[in-house]
Amino acid sequence: MSSRSDSGSGEDSLDRLLPPTGAPRRKSTSLNTTEPPLLRTGTRTVYTAGRPPWYDEHGAQSKEAFVIGLCGGSASGKTTVANKIIEALDVPWVVLLSMDSFYKVLSSEEQTLAASNDYNFDHPGAFDFELLVATLRKLKQGRSVKIPVYDFTTHGRQKDWKNVYGASVIIFEGIMSFADKELLQLLDMKIFVDTDSDIRLVRRLRRDITERGRDIEGVIKQYNKFVKPAFEQYIEPTMRLADIVVPRGGGNMVAIDLIVQHVHSQLEERELTVRALLASAQQTQPLPQTLSVLESTPQVKGLHTIIRNKETSRDEFIFYSKRLMRLLIEHALTFLPSQPSVVQTPQGYEYEGRSYNGKGITGVSVLRAGETMEPALRAVCKDVRIGKILIQTNIDSGEPELHYLRLPKDISEDHVILMDSTVSTGAAAMMAVRVLLDHEVQEENIALVSLLMAELGVHSVAYAFPKVKIITTAVDKSLDDLLHVIPGIGDFGDRYFGTDGSDSWSDEDHEQPSC
Repeated sequence: MSSRSDSGSGEDSLDRLLPPTGAPRRKSTSLNTTEPPLLRTGTRTVYTAGRPPWYDEHGAQSKEAFVIGLCGGSASGKTTVANKIIEALDVPWVVLLSMDSFYKVLSSEEQTLAASNDYNFDHPGAFDFELLVATLRKLKQGRSVKIPVYDFTTHGRQKDWKNVYGASVIIFEGIMSFADKELLQLLDMKIFVDTDSDIRLVRRLRRDITERGRDIEGVIKQYNKFVKPAFEQYIEPTMRLADIVVPRGGGNMVAIDLIVQHVHSQLEERELTVRALLASAQQTQPLPQTLSVLESTPQVKGLHTIIRNKETSRDEFIFYSKRLMRLLIEHALTFLPSQPSVVQTPQGYEYEGRSYNGKGITGVSVLRAGETMEPALRAVCKDVRIGKILIQTNIDSGEPELHYLRLPKDISEDHVILMDSTVSTGAAAMMAVRVLLDHEVQEENIALVSLLMAELGVHSVAYAFPKVKIITTAVDKSLDDLLHVIPGIGDFGDRYFGTDGSDSWSDEDHEQPSC
């Protein structure tokens, strides 16, 4: 069987392509990056500008990420243009997704061809369009995805894939970005980077000689055999599909400014006002059946009396809050699934009891005050995994915004105990639940656990997510004009940590921004 210059996927894979068939592209590994964070601490990466709600008051996905498709020939400057757009946008939660991550894994025969530079990496059949479309669609929908990392040395995918979540804007770049019908439907803006072929050749020469140790003759031969024909047959014809053509690549700041203005206008049109809708809602229905309130025994009533008292010292507030948290967590664990279990006692008798019937248990705290409940969970649930979410209220819009996220791997099959100190309107609690759902956690496997909730918050969460269990020690009737829970408990985080309310971490721990 003779060597072939096209990829080894066969003609059937071309049915989905728009153009009717060419050039290996070799790099160390594929890269997918997000915009650098604006603030780093020793253990946390925090965005000073958060991600606003991407769902409606019903908890349903209502705002998709804005996807920009960048196409152009090899060494045309696509990545430079992408980085210039990210820099000019000046918003967090931007993901740069490279098509290079989605090369197919080569067979032994194809690897032999690749080693002798006879495998065409610029042919449409060299890409896994099925995986690419499925991944981009999920990311556009706001869900968590895993991105393959392609190793251009072994021509295979690395074991550890990269987790990506929370994109408001996705910039997708690749030589075949416009070459698939389904892929095109996911692009909100299509940009073609048009760079003179001589400039592209010079760039390839400089890159391959200095970075990859290749000789001039080999680079020119490869360019003429694969790269140039591929551009003429597959890439250049897709220029007609572009909304904007950018001549001269990253140096064309006029074109980049126009692109950025359009993206900003699109993002403004997609802004949602979830918290305002929840706060204005009139809840007249009885409390939902998914709500469980810890029995108000004299002990529980006494603990509430102490921590609600404005005269209680910080030491006493912490001590009695911890006691109440322990009771609450113990109560929450009774809602985990269990099954009959028979064991042998030391006396040789059988005991018919029960055991946990699930894969794993993960606690997720809503920073800052939710972290105060972690010791209680760890004390009663051995080896529990812990995740964290930071949600702050935007001072100007009043809406909750996602600033930080760290969840354990493979959380999707776990039962999750979502911990927060207080819940008023429910907007921030809904955002936290939505994050878990976007990471494939089943709704019925989520329990929202809070020391104190307002009736409005209970109704908001239950209405949006009817399968989520809501567990608390008390439900207060109303909110004041500032959305404080009434009669309430005060600013839990400030009282617990001894801060004055100006701490930048006071996000979910007090009743006014915490929703």
